[in-house]
Amino acid sequence: MSDVDNNKAGAPALEIPEAVAAALSGWVQQVAEQTAAPVRAALAEVEADAAALRETSAELQAARDQALAASSEHQAEIERLTAELRDARQVATEALVSKAKDQLAIEGKDRQLADLRAQLERNVAAQAAESDARLAAEMELVGATTARDTFEQEVKTLRAQLDKSYAERSNLRAELESLRAKK
Repeated sequence: MSDVDNNKAGAPALEIPEAVAAALSGWVQQVAEQTAAPVRAALAEVEADAAALRETSAELQAARDQALAASSEHQAEIERLTAELRDARQVATEALVSKAKDQLAIEGKDRQLADLRAQLERNVAAQAAESDARLAAEMELVGATTARDTFEQEVKTLRAQLDKSYAERSNLRAELESLRAKK
């Protein structure tokens, strides 16, 4: 036998009294609970934060989807308004060119035709630039709906001008006929 075995065999067994063991056990349990309490609180807080983040993520996803849908609708509206503006410009340009040609043909003045054509081109370019600038500003500041209303008003004005031009042309033709009749 070794010396260690001899000491074990010869030494009296030390037993911890039950009251001390119970007190030590209670103390160990209390220390474990006190040590685990902040960790449990932190875990609960992390779980609450994770749930809030999941909820916020779902809300943000829904908001993003709504924003994408609205953006698509606005893009379609902008394209439609751009096409309407292009058509209105074409109608206005054609009406102004037609009016200028009719007036100059009745009067027979080639020089006035060139002057009016140049003036018409400057006016159309100025109107186009002004219309483009106005459209951009209105789209940014007011939105596509307000711009559409503005374009509708321009079309009405241009149609009124076209009607007025047709009336003036008819009057000029009547005057021409009366002047021919007098000759």
